[in-house]
Amino acid sequence: MAELEKELGADVCEMWLSPVKPLIFENGILTLEIPDQLWFQTIRTRYEAKIAGLLCSMSGLPACRIEYTIPLRTERAEPSEEDFPAAPVSGAAMQDSDKPRPRIFSNRLNQNYTFDKFIEGTSNRFAHKAAQAVVKKLGDRTNNPLVIYSTPGLGKTHLLHAIGNELIKTSANKKVLYISGEGFVSEYIESIQKKTPNAFRNKYRGLDCFLVDDIQFVAGKDASEREFFNTFNALYESKKQIVLTSDKTPTELGLEERLSSRLLSGIVAEIKVPDLETRIAILRAKREQENFNIPDDVLLFIAERIKSSIRELEGCLYRLSSYCSIHEIVPTKDVAKELLSDIISPEDEFISININSIKRVVGKHYNVDIKDFKAKKKSHAVAWPRQIAMYLANELTDMSLNDIGIEFERDHATVVHARDKVKKELDESPFFSAEMNQIINEIKSVDKQ
Repeated sequence: MAELEKELGADVCEMWLSPVKPLIFENGILTLEIPDQLWFQTIRTRYEAKIAGLLCSMSGLPACRIEYTIPLRTERAEPSEEDFPAAPVSGAAMQDSDKPRPRIFSNRLNQNYTFDKFIEGTSNRFAHKAAQAVVKKLGDRTNNPLVIYSTPGLGKTHLLHAIGNELIKTSANKKVLYISGEGFVSEYIESIQKKTPNAFRNKYRGLDCFLVDDIQFVAGKDASEREFFNTFNALYESKKQIVLTSDKTPTELGLEERLSSRLLSGIVAEIKVPDLETRIAILRAKREQENFNIPDDVLLFIAERIKSSIRELEGCLYRLSSYCSIHEIVPTKDVAKELLSDIISPEDEFISININSIKRVVGKHYNVDIKDFKAKKKSHAVAWPRQIAMYLANELTDMSLNDIGIEFERDHATVVHARDKVKKELDESPFFSAEMNQIINEIKSVDKQ
């Protein structure tokens, strides 16, 4: 799994490979127990070759192959059109044998992801509050749709499952379904192959809350995107709740304009990299939850150096605890530094970027006085360096968009506009990209001194 994560990415492995159970590896044949037919098709077509190749390299065998088994179930795990029976006809009382039998509705929610286990900080507060508001006012136009975006590993999926779990807890009769964007596309393709489009549509359009993770996987797949748009519209017009996550803002996803505008009609919330205090709180909560015996100074050491991903942050904690338990040693900073050297290299010590350093370096580079960053001047000679400084503050510090706005005496929307404008220029101009790398290196060298 560790090697597969390097090749496929942590999100893919968590979505498609974590639910798979290895049963036996014998004579070069690995037998996997998989949840259902969707997993079989996805793993066989996309990941089987990589898994078999890794097995050969790790076992030393010349050839390996994968076999699959699906466990027998007494109840259907996947919802279909039968899960949404028509309302019973009023009139004469039905006989017991005529009454609709209760059915299990598979919502695919991970029960470990709840609001209680989510650590709130300045980097995710708005997204957290918006997610809680969805539960309180399901389908309300002011919160519908809710789009949460961030780089991978910062808690989007946790919030998505938390919404579903809270709804099930407070309203057991609500039909809530979690699925990834990739899963939606796969199921839609399967419905075309099996000629069951009506069952597919009935399944999704009968929901009370539709939770879609990584909607970016739908972008660019014309037929799937059209089907998703129609599903979105049907739910939205019926005042049903839609919550989506993505790795970019709705405008950057490359979706059709009509769908992109729909996503922007509700709440769009960003989750940024957590600040140091939040990272420490996350590690302490995980330590308490797992009963790890790791001192606070070691947690601080990890939190200072692992910034980009909560998943990576928690992974370091598990790795350190396991190592110390196996070797029967006490976790210390020195042990952590040696064990995590592949992630935290000694020569790449933690650098805390200061907003004033950004202003000084950018100001010097563009010959702008620092006080002009807060001035009302709108000339390009001042406005463009100011936008670059805002972008770099967003990228290099733990500051929220509101905090960055305060530093430059600008509002949240102005900071978002500046960030997006600089991003666009970076994507389009390799010369500007090189210039920015030079500025960033200079900022880091200033703060490292």
